[in-house]
Amino acid sequence: MREEIYRRGITTSEKFENEARDKAIKSQRREGMMNPLSEEDADQWEQRLQHIRNYLTDFYFAYNLPFDLLQRLIDEAIAQRLPGGDSSTRLTFNPELAPLDFLLRKAQQYENLPPEKLEQVSHHLEEVIVVLTKTMISDQLSFVHLAKAWFTAADFRYIQARRIGGGKIGGKAAGMLLAWKILQTAAPHLARQVQIPRSYFIGADVFYDFLSLNDIEYINQKYKTAEEIAADYPVIEHAYAQAHLPEAVTAHLSDILREVGKRPLIVRSSSLLEDNFGTSFAGKYHSYFCPNQGTAEENLAALTLAIRRVYASAHNPDALLYRRRMGLLDYDERMAILLQEVQGQAYRDYFFPAAAGVAFSFAPIVWNPRLRREEGFVRLVMGLGTRAVERVGEDYPRLVTLSHPLLRPEVSPSAIRRYSQRLVDVIDLKKNELTTLPLRQVIDWQYPPLRWLASADKGDTLLPIFSLGPELASERLVPTFDNLLQRTSFVPLIKEVLATLEQHYGAPVDMEFALSFIPGAKQPEIAFHLLQCRPQSTMNGEVISAAPADLNEADRFLLAHRMAPKGRVPKIEYVIFVDPTAYGNLRQPTQQLEVARCVGRLNRALAKHPFMLIGPGRWGSANLDLGVPVTYADIFNARALVEMAVAHRGITPEPSYGTHFFQDLVESRIYPLALYPDDGRDWLNQAFLNQAPNQLVALTPQDAALAGCVKVIHIPTARDGQVMELRMDGKLGVAYFTRATE
Repeated sequence: MREEIYRRGITTSEKFENEARDKAIKSQRREGMMNPLSEEDADQWEQRLQHIRNYLTDFYFAYNLPFDLLQRLIDEAIAQRLPGGDSSTRLTFNPELAPLDFLLRKAQQYENLPPEKLEQVSHHLEEVIVVLTKTMISDQLSFVHLAKAWFTAADFRYIQARRIGGGKIGGKAAGMLLAWKILQTAAPHLARQVQIPRSYFIGADVFYDFLSLNDIEYINQKYKTAEEIAADYPVIEHAYAQAHLPEAVTAHLSDILREVGKRPLIVRSSSLLEDNFGTSFAGKYHSYFCPNQGTAEENLAALTLAIRRVYASAHNPDALLYRRRMGLLDYDERMAILLQEVQGQAYRDYFFPAAAGVAFSFAPIVWNPRLRREEGFVRLVMGLGTRAVERVGEDYPRLVTLSHPLLRPEVSPSAIRRYSQRLVDVIDLKKNELTTLPLRQVIDWQYPPLRWLASADKGDTLLPIFSLGPELASERLVPTFDNLLQRTSFVPLIKEVLATLEQHYGAPVDMEFALSFIPGAKQPEIAFHLLQCRPQSTMNGEVISAAPADLNEADRFLLAHRMAPKGRVPKIEYVIFVDPTAYGNLRQPTQQLEVARCVGRLNRALAKHPFMLIGPGRWGSANLDLGVPVTYADIFNARALVEMAVAHRGITPEPSYGTHFFQDLVESRIYPLALYPDDGRDWLNQAFLNQAPNQLVALTPQDAALAGCVKVIHIPTARDGQVMELRMDGKLGVAYFTRATE
């Protein structure tokens, strides 16, 4: 360091030594020595002088030179002391114990080596990258194994610059960054079109700081009974909402808000457990939009409240019971946070992307033998993507199998019109809130991307839009996305993105995305915003033999052709049947909610018995009229769940395939089936359902009043010792009665 000071002309050796001698003498006099040169022996004087030299060296270096230079000098000094005088190919430290900044610097040094030396230290670099990944991103071994081949020192520097607090940034942030890195490296020609939002990370350690600061930790919550977990959750939510974040975190959040200005933000959970192989936790934790249109104080209050509410969702009954089902209850549940700018544009008083959705590299369903599952599947909506991933009522996303993007489940114009999107989720910039509005209230013929997203309803036909004008009345616009799918780069783009990610993940993937159109382009140019990516859960690894071909009608229970995974559920003992007609006749929301709670009680009562659930419409729907409003906590012990797509009050609900709810079922090995009784090909043994005795009161006596709506059938009792078997081969699902020993 001293030589560097001399070399750069900050001082000279002579001036430095004179200054050190003068200060040493002054220090002697401060200690009461009247004759400094004679009252201290030579060894003591030299120690004093060396101490002053060190002090002056530190002072001149720190005042005039950068810290990075000091780090380089230290590394050079270490290299000179090693045999051979070169540490570039030697591991001179323990990566597991080294400070973070040191690891980042060392990774960069390795990467800067010439190719022949880099090859010699590649194993050292790999270990450093692994330690950085486990320290800053995720310690899930399946993720670490994949990520170490892609992340570099620059990626960790990026995270460090945007991370608040310490600890890992969690699974959701990890998946987004890894997918983006893979696409940048493996398909650089996509870089212009594929983007990720401006993002910030709140490290998982902040969660512990928050709990400690507010003294609200619920350590044993996850080990309580399901009833206790559900009863305590509102109390926990309230406690977290009343708490406050550490001051340093709040200060960082204020800086972020100044940086993003009036751009809306979304606060997303990024638990250490999320988005991993086989356990996505899809929809288990909460996310909240912050429109960010108020004063600085209002925006900060809304942002900090959203973060605290995400923290509270770590105790969500659905999340805890899912962890219990997946064998993850004993794992650390620290919650990190991913802050993202909402992708979209302002149109009049509303902010939203042109389109958004969720995409799967392996289609979870097909409705035509021509469709190829391996080319992917998309659920596509206009506006914010919440309507694509969640279960909503009276509304339908566009379902796209990418092998044949224009081949729809519906054929006639009336069916296409009926099964189309009517509502849109947007951020109301004036009201400063997330809201759901009729589509015709948000867009009109002046909306620039309209021609790519909608068709004109001419009554007996739906026509693509090729020019915009006032003759396009808002009420005659039907979101079909036909021009987007047929006349833009969207389909080849998303197919390549999915294929690239699946290839390098070594497994199918699913991702959330938003689309915008680049303004001013003569031809439609799409910006593809990658919001989230994770391994896709599937049930398609089994080879299933067909059901017996000689079954008579009385021995069959159901046939389902429209959506069938691959799998087998043997020895089903019980069927829980929610009668569609009886459920449809319930007029009070409290009655419909009580049916869901009844299902939850039966789920617990039959925990040790294989059972199948059958009910109307969309299980878990937010619209009580369209399906039983269960949560994951109400059904997690089931072995199969059948959604009966029966019309009610003029509406036939779309089953849950592709939603977060669908992912819950797949990951938990709860086989989902859609049954279309009006289809002609699908069939349900209604005679058996009508004749079998109802065991509801015997299992849950408190639900006796619901016996006309909820029926529990003990199959061995109703079928003289038989059980039921469910077989699904990816195209057809068959349930039939058989002997337990078969």
